[in-house]
Amino acid sequence: MTVRADGRPHVTPLVAVWAGGVLYFHTSTEEQKFANLRANPGVVLTTGCNRWDEGTDVVVEGSAVRVTDQKVLTRVAAAFAGKWDGRWDLAVRDGRFYNRNASDWPSEVFAVTPARVFAHAKADPRGATTHRFDRAGG
Repeated sequence: MTVRADGRPHVTPLVAVWAGGVLYFHTSTEEQKFANLRANPGVVLTTGCNRWDEGTDVVVEGSAVRVTDQKVLTRVAAAFAGKWDGRWDLAVRDGRFYNRNASDWPSEVFAVTPARVFAHAKADPRGATTHRFDRAGG
């Protein structure tokens, strides 16, 4: 979730990966999400499953920071390819991703270092927990 300039929330599904303790996602400069992030880097990312009685729902709060470093982008592109069975074939050029499966469509990459994470277990033993990270990232 991001926040529009007028304060309304904006939620859309996206594909993300964890790499080195950081959550990465990418978006086109033509997306509403990108416009929102230029004005306010605060984000909430959620994941879970649609089962009531199994799995774990996770909510990550943090700030999204644009990534342009070639080495980091190359590592993150490999993480996307590995996690998503090669369905995200991302080339790295000019400080961004280019999706080879979508006519080389460009996208900007963002890193979210978690500030707070909530987790809710939906199976026995059910439970919920919150973890706040210190500014040093620990």
